[in-house]
Amino acid sequence: MPEFEADGVRIAYLDEGEGDPILLIHGFASNKQVNWIYPGWVDLLVKDGRRVIAIDNRGHGDSQKFHDPADYGAPVMAEDARRVLDHLGIERADVMGYSMGARISAFLTLNHPDRVRRAVFSGLGYGMIEGVGDPEPIATALEAERLQDVSDRNGRAFRAFAEQTGSDRRALAACMRSSRQKISEEDVARIERPVLVAVGTRDDIAGSPQKLAALIPHAEVLEIPGRDHMLAVGDKVHKQGVLAFLNNVDA
Repeated sequence: MPEFEADGVRIAYLDEGEGDPILLIHGFASNKQVNWIYPGWVDLLVKDGRRVIAIDNRGHGDSQKFHDPADYGAPVMAEDARRVLDHLGIERADVMGYSMGARISAFLTLNHPDRVRRAVFSGLGYGMIEGVGDPEPIATALEAERLQDVSDRNGRAFRAFAEQTGSDRRALAACMRSSRQKISEEDVARIERPVLVAVGTRDDIAGSPQKLAALIPHAEVLEIPGRDHMLAVGDKVHKQGVLAFLNNVDA
């Protein structure tokens, strides 16, 4: 996979297909393969006639790892996303992020509205505003010697996921402890691009998609029936809904 230097940080990415560009930004403890290639998103979007760019966020996948929380945060990571568009000479793209990637996508849309045509915020609803809980149990779980030592339910789930993806757990713990800058309701209301908020109906992490969408002037909601935070990613309703949104010429 290709890579480039983003303000001195090595960022890995993929670039496949031709047509209107879409930038994919994965969730916490995931990477471009797990979030987008394995569930079939890259093939789906390429077959739909799109140029698909997917990055590994700093601290994740094949990108550079840091063990200091000061090196992370969604606004910082949004600049990495913007720089990959610069690197590839792409003036404007659709953007889709999952969970943490949705928060990064929101900061990218807010800070560089001229670079984003449409945005898909998947796996994150009103949690974008109010946060998604205390990060410390997850960070502690990532640093534990053994998975068996972790009692916190969410911490255990993310620790197991990090092991499955072969992640640098110290880097992930630093990312989790980073300045988790929230977005105010007033800031979200300034997003003028068309937005799709897609969340599983059994997702107990994301927060209400309806409550988030109600704040954004041109937003709509996609409910992914019967899916929790992990299983919603590759769901067929999710994919069909995103394609319909992207292909809506009036959006």
